[in-house]
Amino acid sequence: MSTASTGAVAITGIGLLTPAGSGAEENFRRVCSGVSAAATDPELHGLQADFSCRVPGFDANALLGRRTAWKLDRFVQLALVAARQAVADAGLDPTSWESARVGVVLGNSLGGTATFERQHRAYYEGTPEDVSPLMIPMGMVNMVAGYVAMDQRIHGPSLVTATACASGASAVGTARQWLDAGLCDVVLAGGTESAISPATLTGLSRMGALSGRKDDPGAASRPFAADRDGFVAGEGAAVLVLERERDALARGRRGYARITGFGASSDAHHATAPEPQGAGLERALRTALADAGVAPDDVDHVNAHGTSTPLNDLTEARALRRVLGSSPAVTSTKGVTGHTLAAAGAVEAAYTALALHHGVVPPTANVTELDPEIDIDVVTGAARRARLDVAVSTSLGFGGHNAALVLTTS
Repeated sequence: MSTASTGAVAITGIGLLTPAGSGAEENFRRVCSGVSAAATDPELHGLQADFSCRVPGFDANALLGRRTAWKLDRFVQLALVAARQAVADAGLDPTSWESARVGVVLGNSLGGTATFERQHRAYYEGTPEDVSPLMIPMGMVNMVAGYVAMDQRIHGPSLVTATACASGASAVGTARQWLDAGLCDVVLAGGTESAISPATLTGLSRMGALSGRKDDPGAASRPFAADRDGFVAGEGAAVLVLERERDALARGRRGYARITGFGASSDAHHATAPEPQGAGLERALRTALADAGVAPDDVDHVNAHGTSTPLNDLTEARALRRVLGSSPAVTSTKGVTGHTLAAAGAVEAAYTALALHHGVVPPTANVTELDPEIDIDVVTGAARRARLDVAVSTSLGFGGHNAALVLTTS
C-alpha cells in the first residue's frame, strides 16, 4: 500500500532492451506495429515449447566489454545496458552526480537460471573443480542492483524486488516512495529477466502456462483473444530514471510522463492462479488511483498485464471493468514482446509513459476474435491515436502479488 505523495515523480530517462528492440523509440515503434517477436528458439530444440521472444542482436561483449561481460549472467548484462541507456537519455552524468543521493531498485525473480544450469551440468559431468567460482555471484538475484550501482557510481540505497511478474512494477513503486520520503534525489528503477533456459521452460510448460502453438510462434501470444492458450516466454530489461518533478524542471527536463500513484496487494488465494474475480488486483488499482488523486473516469488508457493465459486475462478484465468501466483504451504489449516475467511491469510502465508522451495506444497483437466474456475496450488491429492524460499499468505475479501504477502526462 502506498501513502499520499508530496510531489509528482517524473520519468526523465528510459532504457529498454526487449524482444521489440533496443532503446525507447525502437521499442515503441515495434509494439505499435503489432508484429510479434516470437520465433523458434534453437536453444529450446526438442522441448514442447521450442519458441520464445529473445532480445535481438544483443552482444554483451561489444556493449560492455569482454572483461565485464564474461563474469555476468545475461539478466545482469541486459540491466547494465538498459541502465546506461536510461542515464544517458536523462542527460545525467554518473561521474558528477551526488552519488549518495542516487539509488537503484530493480525487479528480478529467477536470477541466473542459465548460469545455474550450466554449472550444475559441469558438476555432474565433470568434477567440483569444473564449477566456476563465479557461480554464486552470477546467479544471485540481488547482484543486479549491486552491479548497476558499481557501474553507475551509485552510493545510495540499492534493492531488488522479487514479486514474480509484478517485480518491475513493485520496483518503480518503491522508487517513487524513496523519492517521496527524501531518501534519494534520483532513482534508477526497473526490472530484468533472462530465464529462457531448457529447465525453466520445461517447468512452465509442465504447469500449462505456455502456449502450444509451436507451428506458428508469431501468432502464439494473443492476449484477451477467445482462443488464447498460454504465454510466450520472453526476456528483457527496462530501467527508468525517476526524479522529483521539481528537480527535473530545475535542470530543464520535463520527462516522458509522471508517476503519480502506486498500489499493491496480495490475493492470498493460490500459488499460481489469480483470485477468480480479480479482487486483489482491484484493491491495488483502487489504492493507486486514490494515491494519485484521480477518479476511475479520468483514466484514458490501460497497459494491462494481459499474459495470454485463459485465467489471467479474464480475471484482469473483470477487475478493470469493475473499477474503470469500459471507456479506457486497453492494450497488452505482450502480444509483441511475449512475457518478460519479472521485467514485464517495468517494460510496460515504460511503454505506458511512451503512449502518454506520443498520444498513441499500441495494439494488442494477434487478436482476431475477442473473448466474449471480456467486456473492455481492447485495442486491436492497429495503433490508436488518442488524447491521453491519465494511464494505468497493471501487473500480477505468482504468489498472488498485484501492483498498479498510475501515470499522467508531464
